[in-house]
Amino acid sequence: MNTAVHIEKLTFKYDTDEVLKDIDIEIPKGSFVGILGPNGSGKTTLLKNICNILKPDNGKILINNKNVSNIKYKELAKIIAVVHQTSEIQFQFSVFDVVLMGRFPYLSRFQSEGKKDIEIAKEAMLSTGTWELRDKSINEISGGERQRVMIARALTQQPQILILDEPISHLDIKYQIGILDLCKKLNVENQITVIMTLHDINLAGRYSDYLILLDKGRIKVMDTPEKVLTQENISNVYDIEVDILKRNGDKTPYIIPI
Repeated sequence: MNTAVHIEKLTFKYDTDEVLKDIDIEIPKGSFVGILGPNGSGKTTLLKNICNILKPDNGKILINNKNVSNIKYKELAKIIAVVHQTSEIQFQFSVFDVVLMGRFPYLSRFQSEGKKDIEIAKEAMLSTGTWELRDKSINEISGGERQRVMIARALTQQPQILILDEPISHLDIKYQIGILDLCKKLNVENQITVIMTLHDINLAGRYSDYLILLDKGRIKVMDTPEKVLTQENISNVYDIEVDILKRNGDKTPYIIPI
């Protein structure tokens, strides 16, 4: 198996609070991985460790078989792009200028974007349906449009791995499906490895090749959706009783609280 992210015995603490405990994960290249778990289970902290925003207390994280702590910031930004839950931009940049910022890892100091950079940004905007927004201020568009713009900026980095932290939590169902459809399309057509935290168990199951279920900083299980989304796993981790439904011909289970 070609591995995009390999985590070995990862432990992370905030002061004395151990948030992640003995995490072992192998994420295949080109896969779509959803990370689930209750609030406080360590989902965002795990993503921040993978991105090298946070440093583990123990263990190591390998990105393409290289220790992430040994990869320079600009080089890492060519491999991993991150889309956060919310993206506050204080200045009145145009949407196109925001997307073009994704070319930063490829520019030397004081170097301006060239024709190739502009073409890459335009292609990313066309693929995310944001090109028609290019002249608008980033602060004048809707939440769903903004998330698509942030994904376009991430794609402008030409990453191998796209990490998204709760990218649909503040959106209505139409925009939620639109964002997830877009991420799945990029995953399948461009072979980008997608790693995404989600609160919605059913949407995670629908789009992911693999699910990681976190419980109090430990991995309860990592497997395919049909093996992760069981009554026992959901009941134990979320402390609720659920029914499991399947539509005809659909392997992925649908979770209904009871």
